[in-house]
Amino acid sequence: MIYAVAGFIFCSLIIFYAGSKLSFYGDLIAGILNLDKGWIGLILMATVTSLPEVIVGISAVAYVGSADLAIGNVLGSCVCNIAILSVLDFYLPKNRPLFGVATQSHILSASLGIILISLAGLGIFLKREWEILPEIGLISLSFMIVYLFSVKIVYEYNQKYPSHETELNPYTPQKSLKKIILYYIFFAVLIITSAIFLPDFADQIAEQANLGKTFVGTLFLAVSTNLPEIAVSIAAVRMGVVDLAIGNLLGSNIFNIFILFIEDIFYTQGHLLLDASTNHLISVFFSIVMGCIVIISLMFQPNQKRYFLGLDTLFILVLYILNLFLLYHLG
Repeated sequence: MIYAVAGFIFCSLIIFYAGSKLSFYGDLIAGILNLDKGWIGLILMATVTSLPEVIVGISAVAYVGSADLAIGNVLGSCVCNIAILSVLDFYLPKNRPLFGVATQSHILSASLGIILISLAGLGIFLKREWEILPEIGLISLSFMIVYLFSVKIVYEYNQKYPSHETELNPYTPQKSLKKIILYYIFFAVLIITSAIFLPDFADQIAEQANLGKTFVGTLFLAVSTNLPEIAVSIAAVRMGVVDLAIGNLLGSNIFNIFILFIEDIFYTQGHLLLDASTNHLISVFFSIVMGCIVIISLMFQPNQKRYFLGLDTLFILVLYILNLFLLYHLG
């Protein structure tokens, strides 16, 4: 038990450090290529910071053979990403609530995330797949199709309404593109190496501590693989680029469901969604409700918060805790 916990913490710390560096250099590369900041936050940065989820998911299904750990990690990350918005609101003053200073452009990505999460919930609920390709069902394939469609319309939206925020890590001519790419590759390899072993440690903790794999995947795996998102988003808010931080988190939710399609390819024991526990529907439900709160708050745009958190972000945080509470008791 001690060995599993120590290994899990060690791998998580590496992911946290390497993930922060990977996001830093990824943003520098995006600055050199002169990509739109809205596009960077929602697509590029979201994909970069979600790399741990990809590797952990593949390792969970190919190495550990656990559908519950893989899906718990993805859906847990979706819930966690929205809960991180409460952390970001904590860093803002009372007269600048998070959803009051953010642009309404995030409604698009929040809505797309809800659609994709709902599709995942449908697949888990039906317990039936219509096989399109060998070991790949219709619902799983729809994740890829809807994700690509989401990327397309988000790109078109950002071309029509470009972001005016400054870059998180402005590119300076003194930095060599070749050197930046080498650093990027180095930290990516660190994340991949650590993430490969993380599900095995989580599986040992689940069995030795008599915890359900759904709960362990949703809490421990999801939080550990979300460390890069937490670090990057807090840094962005402190530097005043709130929209980049929100775009990173909501964009990660869109990419996370696409990860389920990737995991299903590597899952050779059947269909991923069919073999998963229906307890994951709890995370699906809370993700949808929390996403709706985000959309409502972005439309309402509050201009102040009474305490350290706004009523909306406080409610989001409470729902996240309730989600974990229910999964723990059902597990």
